[in-house]
Amino acid sequence: MKEGYVLKSSRKPDAEALDKINRYTRREFSADEIYTFSVVLCDNEIDRDQERFTEGALQELAGLFLGKTGIFNHSMQTQNQTARIYDCAVERDGTRLTKEREPYCRLVAQAYLPKSEKNRDFILELDSGIKKEVSVGCAVGKVTCSICGADLKNGGCAHVKGKSYGGKICCAVLSEPTDAYEWSFVAVPAQRGAGVIKNFSTGAAGNAENLEKMLAQADGEITLSREQGHQLLKRLENLKSEAECGRLYRGELENSFVKYAGIAQPGIPAETAAHVAAGMNVEDLKCFEKAYRQKAGELLPLTPQLAGAHKTESSGLNAEFKI
Repeated sequence: MKEGYVLKSSRKPDAEALDKINRYTRREFSADEIYTFSVVLCDNEIDRDQERFTEGALQELAGLFLGKTGIFNHSMQTQNQTARIYDCAVERDGTRLTKEREPYCRLVAQAYLPKSEKNRDFILELDSGIKKEVSVGCAVGKVTCSICGADLKNGGCAHVKGKSYGGKICCAVLSEPTDAYEWSFVAVPAQRGAGVIKNFSTGAAGNAENLEKMLAQADGEITLSREQGHQLLKRLENLKSEAECGRLYRGELENSFVKYAGIAQPGIPAETAAHVAAGMNVEDLKCFEKAYRQKAGELLPLTPQLAGAHKTESSGLNAEFKI
């Protein structure tokens, strides 16, 4: 997970910036109608997950993040959209080195939002530094071991992330990004500087619906964090439980179909009715079961098992029909 934070805000866009902004608007906006700010999306430093982007990956992400919307806590809902990136570039600091002794680089974006009554409080939070940390969602095509270069997406190696080998820290090197999805304002960033979530992130813990949406939007291979993997496993367990309940319900429905079909249409063998029931979808099965149950009730009036026995006038015997 990578670093992200707001750099500067409350800047009036110049003519060049305004031209870039208006490429994303439906009408021409003036500089007085627009609020802009700079934000560091991510960098090439090793993060808390012992992963890092290459400088080349940052360069590619600069193009992928153009036009991407800013949201809150990775909640992919329309009402959570806050700002949009209109410019993005990599800044290289030759005076600062990363833990891997490489020149420090960071991906800096320029974002805008309209000045409005609705955005007034949010702009105030930006200016005061309350809303500062951000996190991004993107996908990469290549993940390799920094020690031996092994492909960590297809097998891996014996090296352990976070451990030192010959004075070099082992980490996962992220390169060849394939897509950038969104960037979010978050309360607790993942990386030491602030926080950026690579690949797919659900934001709030346990929000499996957002994770499923991002998986559905993926175009190619993806990498999930440990937390995201746990969420998927939990979701699978819930689905297994629901599937078992569904199997039990269908089994009872098929048995009921066969039973009432045998009463409504005695000429149909039970084996044939069972075979037909097995090939139906649930909705059709429910429809036919209901129809056969009603027909069986007309042919053979049913009485509850706990109902009192009815004494016939002709024989004096207790007559009770149970299905």
